[in-house]
Amino acid sequence: MSFVLGLKSKETGREYPKKALYVCEYDFSPLEAFYDYDGIKKVLTREKIEKGPKSIWRYRELLPIDGDPVTGFHTGFTPLVKANNLARELGVRTVYVKDDSVCHPTFSFKDRVVAVALSKARELGFKTVACASTGNLANSVSAHGAFAGFERYIFIPHDLEKTKILASLVYNPHLVTVNGNYDDVNRLCGEIASKYNWGFVNVNLRPYYSEGSKTFGFEIAEQLGWRAPQHIVAPAASGSLITKIWKALKEFEQLELLSGPVKTKMHCAQPEGCAPISTAILNNSDFIKPVKPKTIAKSLAIGNPADGYYAKDIVKKSGGSAAMVSDYEIQEGIKLLARTEGIFTETAGGVTVACTKKLILSGAIGPDDEVVIALTGNGMKTQEAIQDVIGDVIPIEPTMSSFERVINASAHKSAIGVR
Repeated sequence: MSFVLGLKSKETGREYPKKALYVCEYDFSPLEAFYDYDGIKKVLTREKIEKGPKSIWRYRELLPIDGDPVTGFHTGFTPLVKANNLARELGVRTVYVKDDSVCHPTFSFKDRVVAVALSKARELGFKTVACASTGNLANSVSAHGAFAGFERYIFIPHDLEKTKILASLVYNPHLVTVNGNYDDVNRLCGEIASKYNWGFVNVNLRPYYSEGSKTFGFEIAEQLGWRAPQHIVAPAASGSLITKIWKALKEFEQLELLSGPVKTKMHCAQPEGCAPISTAILNNSDFIKPVKPKTIAKSLAIGNPADGYYAKDIVKKSGGSAAMVSDYEIQEGIKLLARTEGIFTETAGGVTVACTKKLILSGAIGPDDEVVIALTGNGMKTQEAIQDVIGDVIPIEPTMSSFERVINASAHKSAIGVR
């Protein structure tokens, strides 16, 4: 049974049918899916969700598809790790890490949004799917599109990490590199989408695609025992993830699935080299000023964020804040999480960890508070970003004496405080 009623303007609420549309023709605001919440409330209970599949489809009533899903059967329900070691390092009572770097087919949260978008693409009759991507989305559309039998065209900036390029090519899509940054790629894809009958997951399918991010928020609430946390720190590229985590929590609240009201403070994490949303929040500006990205966090390198205005407003409305961090701090954030919790996150995760540290130091997150840090991708995808700032191997001969020389040298260094 489907409960999605259609699309509506985020500004005026003007309604549209369930088609491949993404912008209101009158106010030019983004469109988003809306639902029959009264109908959902009659059938959706905690018990029903808990008995559902351990994937995003346990929340199917709150996702915008009418028929059966075509992919995503192994996507979602990723770990919510209580990070006690990291909490001690950061000087805060409780830290959870929502780890979307594991248990997904392509090891990023993009598997959530793509599974929803491609299921809708099949319903709408598309044979070819496509995307503009900074890397993770390229991997996900390539993989899920292969599984579901779509022809795939993937458009990426020319300077993406080689590991992410390889992780798309292995699925044999049409991978097109564009000589420019993500915003250049996205503009081109908008033109292509208007000419070719292709389902661009983050262009003409965007209202459906973005709803997949809600499952990140649904899972946090369910895994915390059906409650919303005090703080969530989420990375921002387009800003969509922040808006959809918030929407998820408010939908659960409306459906009376939570043990209490949503009092979560949402915080925006961005790299200094591409921080239009965080800058607007910290400057208390009504406008998002586009920037030209220059950061090692390429998955967050969107200089003109489509949902930036809405992300900014949600952060402010929730009582949250924002932070931005340098490339060096991103690298240190990756290393800190690996050293304390044994979790290797990509550069976007380094941003959220490092920004969480700044938010705690600034007082935006108190020492007795609880915070959930959003990790959206696996560190194996961005190894190049830290290869020059980590230790090296220790070569020895295959003899005990050679090994013990290393041990003794290491012990001497420790005794005099050298690392």
